[in-house]
Amino acid sequence: MDDKAVVLLHGDLKTPPMSREARAEAGKLLRQLQWGFTLSMPQSRPMSVIGPRCHELRVQDTDKTWRIMYRVSETEIVVMEVFAKKTTTTPQSVIENCKKRLALYDATEG
Repeated sequence: MDDKAVVLLHGDLKTPPMSREARAEAGKLLRQLQWGFTLSMPQSRPMSVIGPRCHELRVQDTDKTWRIMYRVSETEIVVMEVFAKKTTTTPQSVIENCKKRLALYDATEG
């Protein structure tokens, strides 16, 4: 089985703004997803409010917690958003933006 491609629709996975350690952790988790592993808490949690097979990666940094919103398909990992989470709930604007990006992506790729 081939590795799944990572498609980045929005956000950055680089240093800065992430520390080198946080970027390395994000890379490790995304690589596991590419290999077909299923991640669960505390690294990842389902985000069914966005859509089927959508999840939130949780990456702790020195002074903040990063979230990587993604969807898993048979051939790819679609990253919809990367942001520093500042509250206990995911902002509604992030959820809506992720839904819009996925709908546009599915319309142009499908």
